Amino acid sequence: MARIAGIDLPSEKRIEAALPYIYGVGPVLAKKILDECAIDPDTRTKSLSEDQINKLQRAVENFKVEGDLRREVQNNIKRLQEIGAYRGIRHSRGLPARGQRTRTNARTKRGKRITIGTVRKEVVAKAAPATAEVKK
Repeated sequence: MARIAGIDLPSEKRIEAALPYIYGVGPVLAKKILDECAIDPDTRTKSLSEDQINKLQRAVENFKVEGDLRREVQNNIKRLQEIGAYRGIRHSRGLPARGQRTRTNARTKRGKRITIGTVRKEVVAKAAPATAEVKK
């Protein structure tokens, strides 16, 4: 199993599909890295030689990935919150920050909500005797 940038890449996948497991490396950057290292994209991760793994590690080090990239993103969000920007406020409230509608949808950001509608008869039946005793 190849370990690049602190991430264990899946050994059964093609290296072109395994590199995007690293945070900050997408399909386009993976192809660019493989071209730079002269590695066939169809090669399985388990069949890479130590020399090829070292080439990949050096190539990935040239880009901001994993911890450094996560830290930069968090600092950007914190900066927006501190200056009181609209996007910072949206981040702190846990709402979409890029203009999406929130009347419906936005479930990924806001979480699943319970619907407020007609109350079930069982709940009403349980609550009715309790309120009747209070009125006496």
